[in-house]
Amino acid sequence: MFDKKALQAEMLSVLQDNILSFWLDRMVDSERGGFYGRIGGDGAVDADAPKGAILNARILWAFSAAYRITGREDYLAAATRAERYLIDRFYDTQFGGVYWSLDAEGRPLDTRKQFYALGFALYGLSEYVRATGDREALRYAVALYDDIETRSRDRRCGGYIEAATRDWQPIEDMRLSAKDRNDCKSMNTHLHIIEPYTNLLRVWRNEELVESVRSLLDTFERHIVDPATGHLRLFFDEQWHPTSRIVSFGHDIEASWLLYEAATTVGDAETVDRFGALARRIAAAAAEGLQSDGSMIYESDAATGHSDTDRHWWVEAECVVGYYNLWQAFGDQEALDRSLAAWSYIKRHLIDGQGGEWWWSIRGDGSINRSDDKAGFWKCPYHNSRMCMFFLE
Repeated sequence: MFDKKALQAEMLSVLQDNILSFWLDRMVDSERGGFYGRIGGDGAVDADAPKGAILNARILWAFSAAYRITGREDYLAAATRAERYLIDRFYDTQFGGVYWSLDAEGRPLDTRKQFYALGFALYGLSEYVRATGDREALRYAVALYDDIETRSRDRRCGGYIEAATRDWQPIEDMRLSAKDRNDCKSMNTHLHIIEPYTNLLRVWRNEELVESVRSLLDTFERHIVDPATGHLRLFFDEQWHPTSRIVSFGHDIEASWLLYEAATTVGDAETVDRFGALARRIAAAAAEGLQSDGSMIYESDAATGHSDTDRHWWVEAECVVGYYNLWQAFGDQEALDRSLAAWSYIKRHLIDGQGGEWWWSIRGDGSINRSDDKAGFWKCPYHNSRMCMFFLE
């Protein structure tokens, strides 16, 4: 028998005692301001590591949401610290947008404008507004929305381009990370633009923003979701021709619930029904990555037949949320079973009960990945804290 209250108690404990306590106790940079840029898989703080916009924005989102849900003042203090650092250090006062990274002292390091990063800055600021009603944060959130719409949106072919120089000129290398393709459009950036736009709608109900969310939903339906398989296609040229055959199971299941959330926030019944059906289709495709132990593998390349069988922390967290969403919205009992099985896997393997936080991944051979960060540019209190707060709400 499913005990929702017991599950919520577990989630609250993991959120407070394992995830956020780690960030409060170990990641606050008291000397140079903001938060450290990295803690390695061995638990050692790298005080001189660069500070990434993605990390700071996700810290801002996580502690803002945690304060909104729990009312804890130490969470508000951490959220405000991240909000001030984002506005005072990452925001480009000359050209707008946010820098990709700063050095450990808080000086601009990589000044390119990656629209994925602008999206996450908007996500964090809009959540801070939800939590506090802060008007300055709302002004910056709306300014970032305007930057994305005027500098990234492709009004001719649809969708959004990946990146620009500091002063919004074309840039040769548009990659989000070294492992990505250098294409002008990606699923990942579109997913993490619709996500903050949906959150901004909760605090700023603007008709142009509603249109932007509808357009993004249409883009996913027309171009990004593969009509033959239900998987998300990952990379595209300007005219939306797919350039990769890699399947990312974690992004599939994450998109299933984020797109449904966007549709329900827009609000009309036809859109909700349409994207409810699409959410179920994408989640069914994602299930190809599920394993008998309840986990979900990372990705598979249809071109080569190779699969990356590591179990990444964020994939497992999104698996819990995505399948629970199907049960909550549509009464899908199999989806609930999958969600609870993924949560059981996380508790057994990914949560570091001694050092705090979660391991980056469990290798395909079952060993703990201690090589990748415990906290860092891409390892943030976002997927796992959001999973916990999904259940608390």
